[in-house]
Amino acid sequence: MVAALELYLDVDASRRVRTLWGALETDGIPSLATLLEERHRPHVSLVAARRLAPDAVVSALAGVSVGVGLKLELDFVGQFVGRVLWLGVVPTPELLAVHREVHSRLVAGGVEIWDLYQPGRWVPHCTLSMRVPNPLMGAAVRRCLEFLPISATVVGASVTDHANGIAAPVG
Repeated sequence: MVAALELYLDVDASRRVRTLWGALETDGIPSLATLLEERHRPHVSLVAARRLAPDAVVSALAGVSVGVGLKLELDFVGQFVGRVLWLGVVPTPELLAVHREVHSRLVAGGVEIWDLYQPGRWVPHCTLSMRVPNPLMGAAVRRCLEFLPISATVVGASVTDHANGIAAPVG
């Protein structure tokens, strides 16, 4: 299972990502739109782990806005091993500073985070699909390019674990 601290995008950016999810689905590519009973919403994960205790995360981040108001630019397409397709977020100094602060506070609060989400290793992204069929990856990337760039503003954050029904607002 995966738990994450998700940054949520404004209405216009979310609508564009959801439209892209729909276009991918129409093309035969499963997207986050239909994963886990449609619980996902467009987001950028600041941290992820097998489990995140919402109370511990909220306590560690007390008094932090967790990126609310932060401007994001989704400007490129990427993929991770395992056929994961995503839109890349430009790693601005402001975004990286929020990530470092959140990471530092969580570690100080005893919250364990996957190594791939450590400062210096984290790749800011908005996941589109967890399992693109190999023969469709090229078409999926081309479809994504039709939607870029996307400008977004962070409007909220939440500790989520969709498989276990956890969604706890932070900040």
